[in-house]
Amino acid sequence: MTIDFARIRAELYTAVLSDTLDALGYPDQAMRPFIRPLDETAVLFGRARTGLFMPTWHVPENENVYALEIALIDDLKDDEVAVIACGGPTERIAPWGELLSTAARYRGAVGCVTDGLVRDVRQIREMGFAVFHGGIGPLDSRGRGRMMAMDVPIECGGVKVEPGDYLFGDVDGVVVIPATIATAAVAQAFAKVEGENATRDELAKGLKLADVYAKYGVL
Repeated sequence: MTIDFARIRAELYTAVLSDTLDALGYPDQAMRPFIRPLDETAVLFGRARTGLFMPTWHVPENENVYALEIALIDDLKDDEVAVIACGGPTERIAPWGELLSTAARYRGAVGCVTDGLVRDVRQIREMGFAVFHGGIGPLDSRGRGRMMAMDVPIECGGVKVEPGDYLFGDVDGVVVIPATIATAAVAQAFAKVEGENATRDELAKGLKLADVYAKYGVL
């Protein structure tokens, strides 16, 4: 099957994808619980474009410390997600805000996931751009952190992310779907949703959980 971005956003959710990844032998794909959405109604699904930040404690003279970050944002494409690794949780590295959200959305990107801080929360919420963050603060990254590499393997929120992997996020958190198993994971997730729907319908009719579980094997 092909990756149907719209259908996946409409019908899947992190819990079922996490269960599916467990069943496929990938039990460590959920980011740590401190990664939260700015808007709890947001649903995020897209391909990863990665950026790796390092801490800094000074501002070099005559150097654009944002250069690599700008390059990543300007190269984003449809259905991509900026995934920014800051070694979080952190109290000082804040790579994301309103202007990057505006630029990323114009390029066709569908969101950002970072284990660093974000700012300009009110404006990002108003524009409806899906951002999952490791904390909120007013800090500028300048003099505190800078992107040292883009489109490289990273660890964000405790999970390894390769460029081109898929990320799904909602109110329950963020899961990373390796590109090598994405088709199988999505197909099995849709099948599991059907089983959960049938289970829910029978439980709502008053059947006992043990009997329904024995029938569908879904919990």
